[in-house]
Amino acid sequence: MWIVRLALRRPYTVAVLCSLIAIFGVLSTGRMKTDILPAIDIPVVIVVWNYPGLSAEDMERRVVFISERAMSTTVSGIQRIDSQSMSSIGILKVYFEPGSDIGGAIAQIVSVSLTASRIMPPGITPPAIIRYNASNVPVAQLTISSKTLSEQELYDYSLNFIRLRLFTIPGLATPAPFGGKSRQIMVDIDPARVASKGLSPNDVVQAVLASNVLVPAGSAQIGGTEYDVKLNASPDSVEAFNDLPVKAMDGATITLGDVARVRDGYAVQNNMVRIDGRRATYLAILKKADASTLAVVEGAREQLPIIKAAAPEGMELKIDFDQSVFVRAAIQNVLHEAVIASILVSLMILFFLGSWRGAVLVGTSIPLAILVGLVGLFLGGQTLNLMTLGGLALAIGMLVDDATVEVENIHRNRHMGKPLTVAILDGARQIAVPALAATLTICVVFFPVVLLEGPARFLFTPLALGVVISMLASYLLSRTLVPTLARILLEKEDLEQKGPGFGARFNRWRDARFERFREAYGRALSVVLGHRGMVIGAAGLVLLCSAALPFVVGLDFFPAVDAGQMRLHFRAPIGTRVEETERHVARLEQRIREIVPADELQTLNSMIGVPISYNLAFVQTDNT
Repeated sequence: MWIVRLALRRPYTVAVLCSLIAIFGVLSTGRMKTDILPAIDIPVVIVVWNYPGLSAEDMERRVVFISERAMSTTVSGIQRIDSQSMSSIGILKVYFEPGSDIGGAIAQIVSVSLTASRIMPPGITPPAIIRYNASNVPVAQLTISSKTLSEQELYDYSLNFIRLRLFTIPGLATPAPFGGKSRQIMVDIDPARVASKGLSPNDVVQAVLASNVLVPAGSAQIGGTEYDVKLNASPDSVEAFNDLPVKAMDGATITLGDVARVRDGYAVQNNMVRIDGRRATYLAILKKADASTLAVVEGAREQLPIIKAAAPEGMELKIDFDQSVFVRAAIQNVLHEAVIASILVSLMILFFLGSWRGAVLVGTSIPLAILVGLVGLFLGGQTLNLMTLGGLALAIGMLVDDATVEVENIHRNRHMGKPLTVAILDGARQIAVPALAATLTICVVFFPVVLLEGPARFLFTPLALGVVISMLASYLLSRTLVPTLARILLEKEDLEQKGPGFGARFNRWRDARFERFREAYGRALSVVLGHRGMVIGAAGLVLLCSAALPFVVGLDFFPAVDAGQMRLHFRAPIGTRVEETERHVARLEQRIREIVPADELQTLNSMIGVPISYNLAFVQTDNT
């Protein structure tokens, strides 16, 4: 009650506070990041081991098992460890308890992995350790193809030039390119020549390693200047490798060109990418956990013309699978529905209250309550996403209650002959406790959300916050803004209701119809009260029938979404070469093009084989 009196005595203070709410609400909305879902902070660390040539069975027994045992007995906070072993590659996903210190856990994993590697196969390299976050998802795909450039050139340019340019975009991450051929200088040893010189292949390997070096050799002080001195034996061209010495024999030097052929080649290809039937490469554009999907994709599109201008002639670049399109469409749909809901609520209030002034009172408090909710979400570090906007849209129908009940009660007290100020005070006092109880009841309904665990906690907490903050703000506005505006807007309302205008005639017609409805409802209620047992039995029967609905409808974490994409997993027999698998995929692509009309098929991308070990942390491993 005191807050209503204070608001009536300080109308300008209320106006300033509401103006500040509007300003901060708009500013907060502009600064909030936009995404399709809230950030899901799942405490997971991925450990990727790599040992070329080791079979899947040996990788599991000699690497993965040792790593699992070392981490499970040493690293604290582990919930479970999932592992997968493939030829040359082992992947471990380490799940931690909620609230675990992931930074400290990664440090422990690094230490344990280095220690465990001593009893693993000799020469194994330290693993790649990646902190996984469910929000680090691909939001677009930059495809790089060409009709004139080789796969080596596409891969090399993507890895060393395009990625560096993309890294300048805030919030963007991208692993190594998928597909293509990794450029390497290949030394093809001639066994006959090596044997004729009394050498072994290992002699050639050691000679290349010893000669292809760049080491510091101290410094030289000449005059007043000090120079760094280094020994650079690295060849500056592919042909220069032929002059590397292998062995001195009988006063003559055997060079690499005498026993081998050096060429600019590529590593053994285990991963291919086909873009619309042509070999290519692509870069997966990922957003970091605290980044906005729209900002990341927009930044990539802004950089694309610059990358194209600097790219070699004949290189084609385009962005496919742009997830920002779906994010923007989903958010626009939610906003559209929220606007429609607000309009319908205002029209219903206008119809039932019969006063445009009362509709203005209620319609003013709703957007302000929504803005308070947005400010609270911004201060809580939330983003604009389907869950937060859905929560605010859900709250619109409930926000109308506080203001509507108060405006209607003010009308009732005025019809009793009370002065406007007295009617406002009495109307607010009479419903203060019931309105507070109703508001708190709605807020309490969302309290169990804080008890959720796993991804559900990150998904539904923002929704609950949006509803609760908006509901509390609506109650406070009904105690401050609504009385202040009512004192201004309702002063002449009685005079308008007595006039011969359309509004007064419509209100009299509506009141007559409502009176008939109340009479009919009273008669129906009397019948129901006379047959209590039958009514309770019918309600119980409906309740029992509804209990079976979850089993009929089905349960799922997310509803099915038609994103306009189809993913097909194809598995060739074990041991099939990647080139042979590509031929099968080519026939499959041709069959797809025969089935799907050309005007409905935007692009057809295929990934064949197993990507490099680091990239496996970002993709599913049940690919072709």
